[in-house]
Amino acid sequence: MKQKILLLSFLFLSLIGYAQPIDWNKKLPADPNVLIGKLPNGITYYLRHNEEPKDRASFFIIRNAGALLENDDQDGLAHFLEHMAFNGSKNFPGNSMISTLERHGISFGGNLNAYTTQNETVYNISDVPMTDESLTDTCLLILHDWSYYLTLDPKDIDEERGVITEEWRTRNNSATRIYNQKRPVLYKGSKYAERDVIGDMDVIRTFKPETLRDFYHKWYRTDLEAIAIVGDFDIKNMEEKIKKVFSSIPVIPNPEPRPFFEIPSHDETYFCLATDKEATSSNVQVIRIFRDKEYDGKGYATYQDVKNGLMIGFYNSMVGERIGEIIQRGQAPYVKASVGFFGMVKGYYAYSISATAKPNQEREALIGALEEHERIFQHGFTEDELNRAKANMLTSLESMVKDKDKTSNDTYAEEMQSHFLGNEAIINIEDYAEAVKEILPTITAEEVSEQAKRWWKTDNRTIVISGPSEGVTHLTEQEARDILAEMEGKEVSAYEDNSVKGNLIEKEPTAGTITKVKELPQFQAEEWTLSNGAKVIYRKADYEKDEVALAAYSPGGSSLYTDVNFLPAASNAGQFASNYGLGTYDEIALGKLLTGKKAGCEVSISGLYENVNGSSTPKDFETMMQLMYLRFMEPRFDTLAHKVIIERNHIYAKQIAGQPQTIMRDSLSLISANYSPRVQLFNDAYVDRLTLDRIEKAYRDRICDASDFTFFIVGNVDKDTARVMAQKYIGSLPSLYRNEKWVDRQVRAPKGKVEKNIEIPLEVPKSTVIVLFNREMKYTLKEAYTINILGNILTNRYTKTIREEQGGTYGVGVSGSASREPYNNYNMYMTFECDPEKANELKPLLYKEVDNIIREGVTEEELSKVVKNTLKEAEQSKQHNAYWLTTLVTYYKTGVNLNDPKNMETLVASIQPKDVQKFAKKFFKDADVIDLIFSPQQK
Repeated sequence: MKQKILLLSFLFLSLIGYAQPIDWNKKLPADPNVLIGKLPNGITYYLRHNEEPKDRASFFIIRNAGALLENDDQDGLAHFLEHMAFNGSKNFPGNSMISTLERHGISFGGNLNAYTTQNETVYNISDVPMTDESLTDTCLLILHDWSYYLTLDPKDIDEERGVITEEWRTRNNSATRIYNQKRPVLYKGSKYAERDVIGDMDVIRTFKPETLRDFYHKWYRTDLEAIAIVGDFDIKNMEEKIKKVFSSIPVIPNPEPRPFFEIPSHDETYFCLATDKEATSSNVQVIRIFRDKEYDGKGYATYQDVKNGLMIGFYNSMVGERIGEIIQRGQAPYVKASVGFFGMVKGYYAYSISATAKPNQEREALIGALEEHERIFQHGFTEDELNRAKANMLTSLESMVKDKDKTSNDTYAEEMQSHFLGNEAIINIEDYAEAVKEILPTITAEEVSEQAKRWWKTDNRTIVISGPSEGVTHLTEQEARDILAEMEGKEVSAYEDNSVKGNLIEKEPTAGTITKVKELPQFQAEEWTLSNGAKVIYRKADYEKDEVALAAYSPGGSSLYTDVNFLPAASNAGQFASNYGLGTYDEIALGKLLTGKKAGCEVSISGLYENVNGSSTPKDFETMMQLMYLRFMEPRFDTLAHKVIIERNHIYAKQIAGQPQTIMRDSLSLISANYSPRVQLFNDAYVDRLTLDRIEKAYRDRICDASDFTFFIVGNVDKDTARVMAQKYIGSLPSLYRNEKWVDRQVRAPKGKVEKNIEIPLEVPKSTVIVLFNREMKYTLKEAYTINILGNILTNRYTKTIREEQGGTYGVGVSGSASREPYNNYNMYMTFECDPEKANELKPLLYKEVDNIIREGVTEEELSKVVKNTLKEAEQSKQHNAYWLTTLVTYYKTGVNLNDPKNMETLVASIQPKDVQKFAKKFFKDADVIDLIFSPQQK
């Protein structure tokens, strides 16, 4: 609960009637829906019945053991052990665990996964169908084997060494390297400074299997283990199964106590400069890491805990709003900044003051961030700021209460995990909401402001400067210390809070009328034609109780423009306009005006369409419709706001210029489009083309003709209300009756095979292999499903060959897709990262599996695994409002009803191995191929 609520924003519940004094030590009741038990051998178990989604459950095994428990000769083995859990156990030899679950539509890496941190290791099997009791028993047996019965075969260990090495290579990016320079300073004298989870590659390459077994049997033990199962099942029956399966797991005699890892306190302020050649921006930070036992292991157990959590959320939210205003007004000496409190590592918290600097302006950025902290320290927050934060918080909380039945199994399992690992209370959301109603009136701006003095003191602080190793002048240690000393206690002015009053729309629109109603029984929906020519499709959907969605599209998009220099403005007009505000309100004022409301509406211009997307709660439905109306009628084009956006885009363009990811992205974009001038690369010249005049021209041209738009209203709003709002806010929009169509500008992939080896500057030796097959073929729904299935089959095959057998990569990404517009096209995208010495050896394996499928086809079993997973995901998606919105939009664009089983379930289930082989022959035979290897520059 604690993690979830700390990340919340805000909501509406009555605050009247709680004038009596509060007992702050009063405990909130534990969630009665959660059964917590402990077996005689020490294993803790958590059970909860939940029907989101229906007939599904998630199985978790939680270990209070991670990388910090490793000896030096085991550095990286906690994570290595996590990998080995999928490589053979007592009841599931080899990879049979994965194949067994895949036969039931449970995909490896998706529904079947695990993670390791410095303090914990967690395994999960999610979205398990509960209609087959034998599958439930299988999942419990897998958790049983994970507990104590891994095989840890030397041959499997040796094969996994290469996979771990390639995971290290994949994850060894600029951000990781910079963090690894910070860690020894931030956690000086602690084991946190020594363990990064992925480990020491020399250890990974050379450790003996006995060393891994020693770690396994020492720390994978019953007293440090919990089982968490959430889903659509009978709790008593599941509890009996747990007792039967797990009670026999032996207790480790005389176990070593699981230590708590401390970070030594320090009175002096540490300093760290962390740089990397591939870093794109400079960051400045002063951070204090400290213990605060009032926060430890509470998780909203008492009313005081709830109050503490609320004050943390309000504090972080309000300072975030202040910094946002400074940036939006163009007054910021930084690109972005943050000031606030958060959990750091187990038992430790942090108060951080940080900023991303403009080029060579680290001094100004650090001063600016410290100044905002000092403003709070000296003057605090205003009551108006706090009232806005409370109103927004209440809005979010209300939505959570209304949609509590849509809480996922995995979300509930995370609460159980926090209880087991951190002793955080598991509280029912309704009980929490009642406590918030009682507590909220007692919280004052002064009390929230005082938290800064609790969190910010002169001990345990570290100054961290990070950024590029070349082309930037960084602050020296003395300069940074001088700035900190200069700013502490320096008198700053109080924040001026400008309240906003008024209405979104001053003049009521003249409503249109509905001229035609068409029933859509296949969707339980209606189509309304309005007097201005706009079409509105309405469907009531209350899978999410507190949600209404609005969408609209109109054909045309940027495809209607021939001037390629105008394309950047067209593509970005909607996004830029959302930062300008609406009508007479700039973005800051608009945000304040919408306090306590959960409603938004944005427009965008894509290659083929102009689009509208909005969302709201049912009670704020009219506000969303008003925002949509203003997007058409009163868009705002603000010179100052535009200047701020352009400056930030220029900074970003300069930061990423010449970086490896930029070179790869740009190269692939240009080659894939055969160097079409309509492909516009993001750089300084691109930003120069984003003039305010062009943005406004594109926006007003595309977002103006209601008659060419088809609107969709889907959610928990009744038909009468939707009709009234549609007539008032859509029916009143102007129409030009243009009846436009998008234009195919003939942007195509190059013909034949393009093969290139492109050298890029890299700090870590790593090659990226990309192979892209394209073919123009007539679109059919069956073949669209088939290429997607084929992509998943290839993914599984490459996992076995390139990852497991060769140890050549952490993973191969494969995606097969088909498109109707602007032309019928199929493509298969394949990519992986690897040792540059192996790239030319591994790449042919991509083609080899393609040839194998063309020649020999696919097996019934591998096809069945993918089909079952596809159908399982499709079934689950129907239990959400978003499914019906997507289905209706697809129907109106293509004429295909994906809710009809013959167009989805029946069609997918009918695909046979011979169909996949036939399609593979047809597609790959004459496909155009782009074959790229990005390799390190020769030094």
